[in-house]
Amino acid sequence: MRSLKLIDGCKSSQVYAINPNSATNGGANSGAGNGGGGGVGGIGTGEKLLHQLQDHLRVNSVRSKTRTSSNLDAKILQANLLQEALLPYGLPSTDLVEPQVETCLKFVNFVETLADVYRRTEGCPQFEKSLVYVEQCAIFRGLADSKLFRRSLRSARQHAVDVHTKIVLAAWLRFERREDELTGSSPLDCCGRITECPKASMVSGYDPESAFDEVEDEECSTSEEDFDMSFVVGEEEVKCIRYNIASLSRAFKTLLYGSFVESRREKINFTQNGISVQVIRALELYSRKKKVDSLDPPLVLELLSLANMFCCDELKSACDVYLSSLVIDKESALTLMDYGLEEAASLLVAACLQVFLRDLPGSLHDQNVMKYFCTPEAREKLASTGHSSFLLYYFLSQTAIEEDMKSNIMVMLLERLVETATASWQKQLAFHLLGCVFYERKEYKDAQNSFEAAAEAGHVYSIAGIARTKYKRGHKYTAYKLMNSLISDYKPSGWMYQERSLYCVGKERLADLEKASELDPTLSFPYKYRAIALLEDNKLGAAISEINKIIGFKVTPDCLELRAWFSIAFEDYEGALRDLRALLTLDPDCMMFHGKMPGEQLVELLRSHVQQWSQADCWMQLYDRWSSVDDIGSLAVVHHMLANDPGKSLLRFRQSLLLLRLNCQKAAMRSLRLARNCSTSDHERLVYEGWILYDTGHREEALAKAEESITIQRSFEAFFLKAYALADSNLDEESSSYVIHLLEEALRCPSDGLRKGQALNNLGSVYVDCEKLDLAADCYMNALNIKHTRAHQGLARVYHVRNQRKAAYDEMTKLIEKARNNASAYEKRSEYCDREMAKRDLTMATQLDPLRTYPYRYRAAVLMDDHKEEEAIAELSKAIFFKPDLQLLHLRAAFHDSMGNNAATLRDCEAALSLDPTHVDTLKLYSEARERISDEQLSRCDSMNRKDAPDTHGNLNYASRAFQ
Repeated sequence: MRSLKLIDGCKSSQVYAINPNSATNGGANSGAGNGGGGGVGGIGTGEKLLHQLQDHLRVNSVRSKTRTSSNLDAKILQANLLQEALLPYGLPSTDLVEPQVETCLKFVNFVETLADVYRRTEGCPQFEKSLVYVEQCAIFRGLADSKLFRRSLRSARQHAVDVHTKIVLAAWLRFERREDELTGSSPLDCCGRITECPKASMVSGYDPESAFDEVEDEECSTSEEDFDMSFVVGEEEVKCIRYNIASLSRAFKTLLYGSFVESRREKINFTQNGISVQVIRALELYSRKKKVDSLDPPLVLELLSLANMFCCDELKSACDVYLSSLVIDKESALTLMDYGLEEAASLLVAACLQVFLRDLPGSLHDQNVMKYFCTPEAREKLASTGHSSFLLYYFLSQTAIEEDMKSNIMVMLLERLVETATASWQKQLAFHLLGCVFYERKEYKDAQNSFEAAAEAGHVYSIAGIARTKYKRGHKYTAYKLMNSLISDYKPSGWMYQERSLYCVGKERLADLEKASELDPTLSFPYKYRAIALLEDNKLGAAISEINKIIGFKVTPDCLELRAWFSIAFEDYEGALRDLRALLTLDPDCMMFHGKMPGEQLVELLRSHVQQWSQADCWMQLYDRWSSVDDIGSLAVVHHMLANDPGKSLLRFRQSLLLLRLNCQKAAMRSLRLARNCSTSDHERLVYEGWILYDTGHREEALAKAEESITIQRSFEAFFLKAYALADSNLDEESSSYVIHLLEEALRCPSDGLRKGQALNNLGSVYVDCEKLDLAADCYMNALNIKHTRAHQGLARVYHVRNQRKAAYDEMTKLIEKARNNASAYEKRSEYCDREMAKRDLTMATQLDPLRTYPYRYRAAVLMDDHKEEEAIAELSKAIFFKPDLQLLHLRAAFHDSMGNNAATLRDCEAALSLDPTHVDTLKLYSEARERISDEQLSRCDSMNRKDAPDTHGNLNYASRAFQ
C-alpha cells in the first residue's frame, strides 16, 4: 500500500510549477516580461498573472482529485484484502447447502404414536414395561425437550427386572448427566440416586434395596469323624464329606452315589483331571461353609472353572458374585472380562460391562474395551452370558454418534444394533441410523439399502433417505417422484415439502420451501436456503432479515454460522464476532465455512477489526444487553469475558442461564458442569451441583445441596437455588412465606445487579400470588431501577390484578420497546386489551416465535366461543403438528369431548399423558371419556340383545337404534 502512495507522489512532482511552460520556453517568457506591454502573443502582465492563477487552480484541482482517487482505491483494495482474509472460501452457495437426514424416528402420525405407547405402558405386564418405556425414549429422542427423554429413561430403569437392563439404563442415565465431565467423579459414583446405583443394578428384581441385607450363614462345626472320603491329587489328599460334595450338583451326586466305581471308594483320584489340590481344598471348604469370600481371587477363578465342569450352579453363582465384587475400575474390568466370557459368568460380565458403559464416551476411544462390542463374534460371546441386547447397542450407538458419526466403530455398532433388533420399531430405528451413517460417509448405495430396509419395516421418514441417495446417485426425477407420492399418500408434513424442494428448481423449489415453513416453521433449512438465495441476488440486507426470523425463536449453530458469514460480507465485523462467540458457546469445536476453518481462528482474525474491550467494559456491555433482553449479545459478551478469565465459575454460571433462556439445554448443562469444576470453594461447588440436579429432574437432591451449601456459608446463590426449587410446586400460604424468607435472605447477601434483579422479580411474583400487591410493586420497581427489564411484565400483572388494564397495557408496551426478543411481551400484552388488539398482538407473537403455544390456544378458544368447532380444532392441530405440547393436546381433547367425539378425546388424552402422566386435568378428562365409551359399548350390547329378543316394547327399540 505504501509503494502505491509513493508512486502517486512521484507522478505529481511537476504540477507545483506556477507556469508549466517555463521549463521549455523560459527565455521567451522572460523577454516578454521585460517588455512592458508587449511580448509574444501580445498578452499583458495582468492577463499572464490571471492565466497563471487559473493554471495553478486547475492543476491543484487535478492533484486533489488524483489524491482522492488514490486514497479511495487504496481503501477499496484494503477492504478487498480484508474480505479475502476473512472469507477465504467465498460466500455460501445454494448448491452447497442441504438439510441433514435426521438420526431419529419420525412419524407421519405422531399423536397416534404417543397415544399408542401410553396405552401399552399402562396395559402391559410389569416385566414388559421397561422395554415399552425404552421405545418411548426412542420416540422422544426427536423432540427438542430432552427432559422428556430422561424421564422415560428413568421410568425404564425403575421398571427394569434383569441385571443387564439395569446396568445399561443406569449407565445411560449417568451419561445423560455427563457425570464424567465433573472433576473428581468416579464411574461407579451414583451420588445416592437409586436409579443410577451400580450396586442396585447388579441385583435382579424390583426391590434392589433389600438386596444388600446380608444374612450370615451359620457355620457348621465339623469333626474328623464327619469326613468319609477324600480326593487325591498327586501326592496330596483332601478329606471331604461325601454328602456335602454330592449335594453340589447332579454330576457329583452321580459320581459319588451312582453306578460309577468311585461311589464305592473312599479315595478318588483326581490327578488326571487338570484340577489343582488348592481348588479341591477350596471346593471342600465351600461344601461346608457355602462361601468363597475368604479365598484368593485366582483360586476363585479356578473354582469357577471347576463349577462349570461339574455343573455346580450354586458354586458358580457364589464365585460369580464374589468375582463381580472385585471389579472396581477399568483395569480390573479388562482383567476379568475374558474370564467372565470364557466361563459364562453372567454377573462378572455384567460388572465389567457396567464399568465400560459408565466410562462412556471415554470407552469409545479404548480399543481394548471396544473389542468386546464391535465384531459379530464379540456380540455372540456377550449373548452367551445374556449381555447382548438392542438396548445395549442402542446406548452405544447414541454415544458414538455424538463423538464421530463417520467412524468405523459407528458402523460396526450399528451393524450389531441391526442384528439385535426384533420389534418393528427397533428395526426401523436400526436400519435408519445405519442409512444415515452411510449417507454421511458418502457410501450412497449402502445407505440406500439401509433406508429401504427401514422403510420396509414401516419407517415412512426413511423414504426421504431413499430419495436423497437416489438423487446423489444421479436419479433426480426418481427422487422427485418418491417424495411426490409420499405427499399424496400421507397427510403432508413440513419435512416432506422440504425434501421435495431439493429435486425442484426456481419458483417450484421456493414454493415447496414456503409450504414447508408454513406447515413446520421450526425447520431451519428453508430459512437458510432463502437467505442464501437472496445473497446470491445481491440482497444482503434481506438475506440477514430472513435468517433473523428463525434465530429469533430457535438458536442453532448452523444458523448462527450463516448469519456471521453474511455479516462478514456486509462488513459488520462486530455482528459477525457476536454470532461467532455465541456459536462457540454452543459448539466449542465448531468449524466455519463448511468445516474448513476453526471458529477460534476466525475470532482472532475478526478481533483486530473491532473495538477492544477491557473486563470493565465487558461488564457494562453485559448489563446493557441483559437489560435489552438480547440473549445472544449477552452470550457473546460472556464468551469474551471467559477468554480473558477462563476459570471464572460465576461467568460459566451466567452462561448456563443464558443458554437455558435460549432453550439450548445441552450446552447449558456443559457450562454448568464447567462452573462446578472451576469452583474455588465447597459452598459454591455445592450450589452448582444443586443446579445440575435440579435441571436434570432431581429436585429433592438439589434442595439438599442448597441446604448443605448454606451450612458452610450463607450466599445469594444458595438461598436463591433453594427458593427456586421450593417454588417449583403448588405453594400453600406457609410454603410461600418460607420462599419469601429465602429470597429476602438471598438479597441480603452480596451479588451483582443482574442476579439481584432476577431475585427481586421472583420475589415480586410470590408476593402477587399471596395478594401482597404493594410489596410486589416495590420489588418490581426496585428491579427496574437496576435495569432488570423483565420486571415490566411483573408490574403489568400487578396493575392487572388491581383492574388497571390500561396501565398494565402501557407497562408491557415499555417492555416491547426495550426488549430485543419480545415475542413473550406481545403475548403477555394481549391479556390486557380488547379482543381485536389481542388478536393483533398474538399474531405478532406467533410471527416472532411460532413455538409459543398460548396464541394458538387463545385463537382456538375464541373460535369455539363463536361455535366454529372445526376451525378451532384446526388451529390447535396446526401447532400440534410441529410441536406436540401438553396444553395444546389437553385443550384439543376438551374440544373433542365437548363435540362428543370420544375416540378423539381418548387419543389426545393418551398423547398428553405420554408427555406428562401426572397431569391432573387430563387424567380426569381421560377417565370420564373412558367411562362414556364403556357405557356406549354396554348400550350397544343391550341394544343388540333387545334386537334378538321379541319386540314387545317397540318404542324402546326405536330409541336404542336412534342412539346407536
